[in-house]
Amino acid sequence: MRSTKLEAVRGILERLISYPTVSIDSNLDLISYAADRLERAGARLTVSNDPSGTKANLFATLGPDRDGGIVLSGHTDVVPALTEEWRTDPFELVARDGNLFGRGTCDMKGFIACVLAKMEDYSRLDLQRPVHVALTYDEEVGCLGARQLVGELETSGKKPAIAIIGEPTDMKVIEGHKGCYEYTTCFHGTDGHGSEPDKGVNAIHFAAAYIARMLELAARMKERVGPDSAHFSPPWTTLQTGRIEGGSARNVIARHCAVEWEMRPVRSSDAAEIKTALEDYTRNVLLPQMKTVYPEADIVTEVIGEVAGLAVMPENEARELVMSLTGANLTDVVSFGTEAGLFQSLGMSVVVCGPGSIAQAHQPDEFVSEDQLARCLSMLDGLERTLVQSA
Repeated sequence: MRSTKLEAVRGILERLISYPTVSIDSNLDLISYAADRLERAGARLTVSNDPSGTKANLFATLGPDRDGGIVLSGHTDVVPALTEEWRTDPFELVARDGNLFGRGTCDMKGFIACVLAKMEDYSRLDLQRPVHVALTYDEEVGCLGARQLVGELETSGKKPAIAIIGEPTDMKVIEGHKGCYEYTTCFHGTDGHGSEPDKGVNAIHFAAAYIARMLELAARMKERVGPDSAHFSPPWTTLQTGRIEGGSARNVIARHCAVEWEMRPVRSSDAAEIKTALEDYTRNVLLPQMKTVYPEADIVTEVIGEVAGLAVMPENEARELVMSLTGANLTDVVSFGTEAGLFQSLGMSVVVCGPGSIAQAHQPDEFVSEDQLARCLSMLDGLERTLVQSA
């Protein structure tokens, strides 16, 4: 039975990988495929599009129409895959030495494949507790889909009790992680000939000063290690610049520069301090210097996403349940972000636990092992006992 179910998961995963759901592209074909499978299993479905109509969330339910359900959640988008860096087609599942290769296999379509396979099993049970499947869009670029989904759940009045976020953790039980705050700061100056730099406002130069201020704040955060952060790696709030774009030529003053940056706060007070410090520096130092030469100069920061971390809670039904299902004796925390904090904001008990290693996520030749998928199936098998028990 186990090998048969694993073969079913492999077939589903092959289909999921064939959909190139890079965040900049649509996920509608994948959502349609998942919706069809879930509907045939008897699930009640809600599909919600993003404002553009090119992406969607899927929320599906089996079992009684009541509160206290268990959510199995995964994001459908993947990061880009440069084909020249891969030994195989990143959107074609390849099996080799017990591993399954393809973009998204571990982050996190492997978990989704296991869930879709198991929902067929759950549909044949006398469920006393609802089980929900949440598939979201654009996790990789700010958890945009999950923010929409959580808002819709709050409005609907539905109150699931537990959420299991299937990000790759090697099937370890993760009960806490840092937040993930992402921004793009744009500097608008004025151009001119490079031989007379004082007559222009070089946006790249002011962006560099802004980044230098970020580095000062990052160094300050390293002094904030405490009991609430000691388990993280690194054990402090981090800042980093991921991408910078600006200018047109070596001998032209750059009129525009965009800095894409993020911070991973251990605590919300760190995030508030960093944001205030950068706003003060922009308003009181950089902008006055820019406007002295060019009154229309400006600096604008766009919030891409501010996703709260997953707080470690003294009482956590999800933690106790998943530890019992996996046989884990310990839990852990991680530095990477997930959608877990958004579900926790609804008052749900939440953990992160899924097949695959985060070390493989976002890498060329990404893979998940069949052993990890088997362990995930074992966890979902064990969940049957909870779903058929009367509350």
